[in-house]
Amino acid sequence: MAALARWCVRNRLMAVLIWLLALGGTATAALCVGSAYSNDYEVPGTESGRATRLLAEGFPGLGGDSDTVVWHTASGSVRAADVEQTMNRALERIAGLPGVASVAGPYDDRGATRISEDGHTAYATVTFEDRAEDIDEAEARAVVDAARAAASDGLQVELGGSAIGLTESTGGHLAEIVGVVVAALVLFLAFGSLAASILPIATALVGVGTAYAGIVLLGHAMTVADFAPMLGLLVGLGVGIDYALFIVTRHRRGLKRGLTVPEAAARAVATTGRAVVFAGATVCTALLGMLILRLSFLNGVAIAASLTVALTVAASVTLLPALLSFIGLRALSRRERRRLAEHGPQPELPTGLAARWSAFVERHPKLLGACAVVVVAVLAVPAFSLRLGTSDQGNGPVSATTRQAYDLLAEGFGAGVNGPLTLVTRVEGAEDRLALDNLDTTLRATEGVASVTPVTFGSGGRTAYLTVVPDSAPQARRTSDLVDRLRAEVLPRAETGTSLDLHVGGVTAGYDDFADVIVGKLPLFVGVVIGLGCLLLLLAFRSVGIPLKAAVMNVAAVAAAFGIVVAVFQWGWGSEPLGLGRAGPIEPFLPVIMVSVLFGLSMDYQVFLVSRMYEEWLETGDNRRAVRVGLAETSRVINSAAVIMISVFLAFVLSGDRVIAMFGIALAAAVALDAFVLRTLLVPALMHLLGSANWWLPRRLDRHLPRISIEPPECRAAHERLAEAVETVEALEKERRPDVRDIAG
Repeated sequence: MAALARWCVRNRLMAVLIWLLALGGTATAALCVGSAYSNDYEVPGTESGRATRLLAEGFPGLGGDSDTVVWHTASGSVRAADVEQTMNRALERIAGLPGVASVAGPYDDRGATRISEDGHTAYATVTFEDRAEDIDEAEARAVVDAARAAASDGLQVELGGSAIGLTESTGGHLAEIVGVVVAALVLFLAFGSLAASILPIATALVGVGTAYAGIVLLGHAMTVADFAPMLGLLVGLGVGIDYALFIVTRHRRGLKRGLTVPEAAARAVATTGRAVVFAGATVCTALLGMLILRLSFLNGVAIAASLTVALTVAASVTLLPALLSFIGLRALSRRERRRLAEHGPQPELPTGLAARWSAFVERHPKLLGACAVVVVAVLAVPAFSLRLGTSDQGNGPVSATTRQAYDLLAEGFGAGVNGPLTLVTRVEGAEDRLALDNLDTTLRATEGVASVTPVTFGSGGRTAYLTVVPDSAPQARRTSDLVDRLRAEVLPRAETGTSLDLHVGGVTAGYDDFADVIVGKLPLFVGVVIGLGCLLLLLAFRSVGIPLKAAVMNVAAVAAAFGIVVAVFQWGWGSEPLGLGRAGPIEPFLPVIMVSVLFGLSMDYQVFLVSRMYEEWLETGDNRRAVRVGLAETSRVINSAAVIMISVFLAFVLSGDRVIAMFGIALAAAVALDAFVLRTLLVPALMHLLGSANWWLPRRLDRHLPRISIEPPECRAAHERLAEAVETVEALEKERRPDVRDIAG
């Protein structure tokens, strides 16, 4: 690491140019090819997946995205001549727009069901030629403009659907700007130097920018969800600024001790840079753990987020030392430079609040540890009511046209019209046709069904489908119960004596299947992630207790973070005032991604805190001193890093995307708990209580484990000398111990 840092310092211009070329090259390539994101929730082998494939094979014309234009009159009827004339003109204009395959309105013989019973609401179905992810935003925007042009004082026109959702305004880049500005302010307050506060942000932006462009290119090679770039930005900015912060802090400490700029940069990378690489490796390991689930939707997210973390780590240990050499002593504030010139180098001793807090924890470990456990336990309580499901446009902000269209349809036609179920089957003969003709009567009598459409047969007559509209909202548990009832009871009875094989598809069925698959694989996934993290800590700190405590702390942080997410998004505590829309279930993929990201981020602070304690332990062999000094010297920088990360994560609530807002609040809550409750309170309290047992490792296991370390070489030498001394003492004691065979009987 030191050799790499020295090369970057000596060839600082080349190092900077290499990174700028990487950023410019990937950004140019991304702009040329464009994005190709895909939210493909289909899981191979599920019933909803089979229904989707069967429908696409038998009815190719249904492959395009279907959206709705909804209009409502507060007084009067939508059947009024002026309303009918206005909307027919609007629908004709929409039908002639590029990318629109067909428009089915309510004012013909087959459209009577598209007018509500009270006559105040009607809707038309707009079918595009392509799926939502392949539709150009300009095409969707043209449909919105044509429909909204028909609105007047007495006529409300709204639009809903996946393609229309592409036109919804978001916070743009406001989230990133706010996060970066707050981070810059915190860094300036921590360093007192404008140059030093800019470098971590510049390093993170270069690394994250390169990764963002790389994710765009990655979307052409594999399935990458549309929120993956934002998730990468969120995680990358947080960890990138933090990693650079730790290295700059160590570099400044070296300058204050009288080291030259190149030597201070080299030592910072050789010491803290090792911890940064190790912490980044744990984050990537946790993220790549998603690959064991074998879900294409999550594979792209895992690789995209890991790519971002890897590039931010690389920028921190290569680009940052080059930039540090450019600013020289300006990494220190003017007052610090003046003190260094007047009084010469002085050792930087932990003083102030950090030292007092460390001593306070040492005096009251039991009381403070108990308080920390109570806080985490209370926050984790809501997590026990976690319900997985998929939010839809009914969870959007009240101001969104998609949310208003959703509400108008629910009020006029019932909540289930926003999430109908599709029953698809192959048809072999007359008996199958007769059974399907009789099926609608059975379905109408089924609990939870509001209406059923007639059976539609494909052009060859070999495939058929019918649509079932539930009497409850797509997200309601009652709708999920209906899906289970159809699959387990109603449809098997209808198939008796026929060759029919009916599959239940549709939005709710697909999301329920997706959630079931993830929940079934979640224990294995969590076990693998925790096991790999513990193994890395075991190899780094040569201790059994450190990895076990880290695993328990990380699980506690994840549980508490999920408790806060459930309270805000599922229970709706403050979701509407925050602009996050109506309360609803938690996305089924959120637990997997959050466990990966939160476990990785939690390991960061564990590594930075315990690595300093371990360094002191190797030098002194005094556990109380190691814990006290490690906490006093790292708590200030950990708290500063936590404030930066929390600010960046919370800023993403402004993105206007519900899923990204979930990630932002969950990550901010987890980091706050991790930094201010677990790492600076519960972990040191437990380590004081356990004493030297913190560093216990069976000697036989120690001999067989490979040696990787994150402490600098001089500390490894001290460790080896300490181990040799212990072995020598044990050998001498063994020699002095009398052999029972030499004792006279």
